[in-house]
Amino acid sequence: MMTETQFWQLVTTTEPLASSDELAALLTKNLTPLDDEELAAFDKLFGQKMRDSYTWRLWGAAYIISGCNSEYAFAEFRCWLISRGQETFEKALKKPDTLSSLEIGLDKDGFFNPYLEEYDLIAGQIFEERTDQELPYVPSGQNQPFGKRFNDKRKHLKTSYPTLFEKYWQG
Repeated sequence: MMTETQFWQLVTTTEPLASSDELAALLTKNLTPLDDEELAAFDKLFGQKMRDSYTWRLWGAAYIISGCNSEYAFAEFRCWLISRGQETFEKALKKPDTLSSLEIGLDKDGFFNPYLEEYDLIAGQIFEERTDQELPYVPSGQNQPFGKRFNDKRKHLKTSYPTLFEKYWQG
């Protein structure tokens, strides 16, 4: 059985501006020594964190930071948030505006890039390479983000996310 503490030790980066490739390589390195049962437990916890962070309030923060406007991008954003560690993750769930205190790297075009592509698939890929089987499917639990959809009007974003708006708004 994997504990929350072990999960966060495996997933938390100490290099906030590392690239997606660097973070994926680090997680792969951290997960490779785990046995199949531990990989499955890790994947289950990762899925739970993805479900916990599937909220409109958090999506509003992602929208301000980087214009996040698709399910796929929001999943990548939540992977990025998980990689920041337990304290940051839990603070952001309670008050997304706290994300304004983080350093966020830029993409090649100079835009803020709080995304980790396919980060949530790494445990499954390792498991499949070893066993030629897929990890057990765990349903996501909901087909819509939790809560009330954020209002994307400038005035509402500025009021709902004052420090994020001040730091990141490009609209």
